Amino acid sequence: MDAGGVDAGQLKVRENKMPFGRWFRELGFRHVVGVIAVVYAAFPIVYILSAALNPNISTTLTGANEMFSDVSVQNFTELNDTMFWTWLKNTLIIGVVTAIGTVLMGAAAAFAFSRYRFQGRKVTLMSLMVIQMFPQLLTFVAIFLLLTTLGDVIPWLGIDSKIALISVYLGGALGANTFLMYGFFNSIPIELDEAAKIDGASHAQVYWGIIMPLVIPILAVVGLLSFISAFNDFILSRTILTSQQNWTLAVGMNLWVGGNDKHWDWFAAGSVISALPILLLFLFLQKYIVSGLTGGAVKG
Repeated sequence: MDAGGVDAGQLKVRENKMPFGRWFRELGFRHVVGVIAVVYAAFPIVYILSAALNPNISTTLTGANEMFSDVSVQNFTELNDTMFWTWLKNTLIIGVVTAIGTVLMGAAAAFAFSRYRFQGRKVTLMSLMVIQMFPQLLTFVAIFLLLTTLGDVIPWLGIDSKIALISVYLGGALGANTFLMYGFFNSIPIELDEAAKIDGASHAQVYWGIIMPLVIPILAVVGLLSFISAFNDFILSRTILTSQQNWTLAVGMNLWVGGNDKHWDWFAAGSVISALPILLLFLFLQKYIVSGLTGGAVKG
């Protein structure tokens, strides 16, 4: 204690205490920006949830402006009288199969480019980088004509086929995902492959037993992005799928608000339910997302 009865440590804290103006300029404004960003991002979610629970809206959303003024699950129960659950099932099937296929195809291609040296390797890699610059939507007219002709020979690969839509998604995503995985595969030391081969491991054992467990983060990221892309796609699915029994959520729910007979109540309730698969997938894969996106950024 000093003569004034004030501890020396307390004096040091007072001396080092940053003035409010300086604290706000250097650190405090970040908290303000963070709060604004959270409110900006959360408002649409709260609004659509309020609309989904409001039984008094149908042809317009103006009744939902007074949020949570009336709460009921009527809009959700009315979905049972629509084709919502059929569309949701179609969307989940297409999204899951697309995600799995994209991961398997992209990983195999990235492993080949990363571990093997063959003629045309650099040209092919450069071609993949150039191809991914052009969006898949530029080809939807050609895809429609191709599937129309192909359907005359192989009906299950023609128009109004979920398998055909999945095939289009797989082809369009192969280039970008291969290039994304390629950098991550390069970060895995090739000495692991050589040591395993010395011990008698085959190429398949090296690939499935050693490499694949080490690249799970990038596999999770690619699978998540592929699932979200297929889940939210509208133009390609609307072009290829023509019957309501095969429609996805994006196509089917557009019918509720894009035609003359509007059902914003069903649309709001369906939007809340359709957000759950992606939300759950994000929560399940969140530990892989950051490492998967940054793992191959230092070595390519």
